[in-house]
Amino acid sequence: MAPRKPATIGQRRLSAELRRMREARGMTVEEARLALGWSSGRLNHMEGTRMSVPDVSALNALMDLYEVKETSRREALLSLRLQAREKPWWQAYDDVLDDGYIGLEALASRISAFHPIVVPGLLQTADYAAASARASLTRTEDEISRIVDARMERQKLLTKPNAPEFRCVIDQAALIRVASVPDLAHEQLTHLVQIAEDANTVTLQVLPLDVGLHGCMHGSTVILDFERDLDPNIVYLETRGHGVYLEQPSQVAEYRTALDSVAANALSQADSIELLTNLITD
Repeated sequence: MAPRKPATIGQRRLSAELRRMREARGMTVEEARLALGWSSGRLNHMEGTRMSVPDVSALNALMDLYEVKETSRREALLSLRLQAREKPWWQAYDDVLDDGYIGLEALASRISAFHPIVVPGLLQTADYAAASARASLTRTEDEISRIVDARMERQKLLTKPNAPEFRCVIDQAALIRVASVPDLAHEQLTHLVQIAEDANTVTLQVLPLDVGLHGCMHGSTVILDFERDLDPNIVYLETRGHGVYLEQPSQVAEYRTALDSVAANALSQADSIELLTNLITD
C-alpha cells in the first residue's frame, strides 16, 4: 500500500478549526459524534487531517452543534472548506509528484534545508533536474520531462512577491558530483552563484568536506515554518520513495538544532559563492 499523502495546508487549517470549535464547547469527539449520529471515526478523520473534508451539510451540522452563530464566522469556515478542496497546479502532476510535499512547501513562510547528495529542487537547472531524475533509474523519458516541467513551475515560488525565506546548506560533496559532469557543471554552478548573489530571500551556504562529521549525518533535511499558529511546523526527511513527515514540536526542535549546527559550520554566503566560482573556473 502506498503511504498516505500528507494533508494540504487548507485541510490542516480546517481540521484545526474543527478541533478548536469542539474544545471551546467542552465536548469530546465521542460526545460530538453521538450528538450528530455519526459513525465512529468520521469526526476523527475530519479533525485528524486524514484528507476527509466535510461536505457543506456536515460542516453546518458541526457549527450548529458547537453553537457558532456569527454569520461572518460561519462564512469564514465555509470559505476555508472551499480552500481545503481546491486543486492547485501541482495536482496536474500527480503522476510524477506523488508525495504531497510541494503543497506544503508552497505555503511555508520559511524553508530551511540541508542537502548532502544533490542540488535542491528549488535551485536546479532543467538539465540537472532531468539528469537527476534519470539517475534514479525508475522513470521513463516522458515522466522525466514532466518532472522537469513541474520543477521549473515549482521554482516560481522563490520569485513571487511574498516569496518565503529560503536558507539552504549544500554539502560540498554534492557540488563535486556536479562539477564531475562537464555537460551540467557550468550551467548549474553558475545558476547557484546567480541565485546566491541576486535573490534577497535566499541564503546559500556550502558545508566543506573538511568539517567532517556533523549534525545532519542522517541525511537530507527540510524544515517548513508557517506564519499561522494553527499550521504546525514540519520536518521533511527525503527518501528514495515517499518522504517522512514529523510534526511534534519536540521533533521539529531536535532537527532545527541539527540544521542550525550545520549552518554554523558551513561557509558564509560570500565564501560559498567564491567556492562555487572556483569550481566553475577549474
